[in-house]
Amino acid sequence: MRLLIALGGNAIKRAEEKGTTKEQFRNCEQTAKLIAQIVKKMEEDDRLIVTHGNGPQVGNLMVQQDCAKDGDGIPAQRMDILGAMTQGQIGYMIQQSLINHLNDLRIKIPVCTVITQVIVNRNDPEFFGENASKPVGNFFTEEEAKKLKGEHPDFIIKKVKPTNEKCWRRVVPSPVPVEHVECECIRRMVDSGIIVIASGGGGIPVILSKEHYRGYRGIEAVVDKDLAAEKLAEIVGVDTILMLTNVERVKLNYGKKNEKEISEMTLTDARKHLQEGQFLKGSMEPKVKACIKFLERGGKLATIASLNRAVEAMEGNSGTRIVPD
Repeated sequence: MRLLIALGGNAIKRAEEKGTTKEQFRNCEQTAKLIAQIVKKMEEDDRLIVTHGNGPQVGNLMVQQDCAKDGDGIPAQRMDILGAMTQGQIGYMIQQSLINHLNDLRIKIPVCTVITQVIVNRNDPEFFGENASKPVGNFFTEEEAKKLKGEHPDFIIKKVKPTNEKCWRRVVPSPVPVEHVECECIRRMVDSGIIVIASGGGGIPVILSKEHYRGYRGIEAVVDKDLAAEKLAEIVGVDTILMLTNVERVKLNYGKKNEKEISEMTLTDARKHLQEGQFLKGSMEPKVKACIKFLERGGKLATIASLNRAVEAMEGNSGTRIVPD
């Protein structure tokens, strides 16, 4: 088995938390313990690759950058730099936590984080008008969202949840990932048996540079981690994807009286529900899209499940399993 685990934002920072170092390390410790339990059940020739989100961390860094710019005159960094910073930050926390838990289980498998660039198309529709769709940073009430928009007219702020008091969030361009620059490095490491943490936050978005032959230049965006995870799975020949988030199962008619959980759906079912607009943009929609692409390209099983029930999901006792027809 070749398994890819895609961690949602709650693996590092919970919605109600401030995002302190202590909080994030505690969450990474809990997440790493679950991953280590999965590794313990794997065979010697099985392989594992891990990817993760970074929305809350990038959002918080944006706020810090803005405060520093206004207070001390320190120039703010571009979004691609913030993506690189959070890749290193989160990769470090997951990597250290996972090594510690594997050591506790007497499992000697190397773990390594790869700072990963992802090529995107400079003409992607997400870069134009109000098309930006990727939520970053904290949730706001409608009143707080209006105040933020007044202070930053260039921000795009959208309602990203149908219910709850705080359902507004800043959104940024989320272009479709085309290719991982470090794909050969990642493939060789996974093949050799290393547990690789890669494409964090969807990878650092870059476009092909006109100044260099096959060179790259960073661009202001956040690549969706779920679609990038599917590309990552393709690179290393993954046959099973486990997407961990903050809900136990995928739901139809989300937020409505006839809301319904799904324990399993076929590829055809998933396509049908996606076409019907059943899944929230920037939330469940990219996860289902990624699972569909994964199965279309020969994947055997994609599961969307709660982080807290990751082990049960791997055993088929929790989550929503999406299977080939």
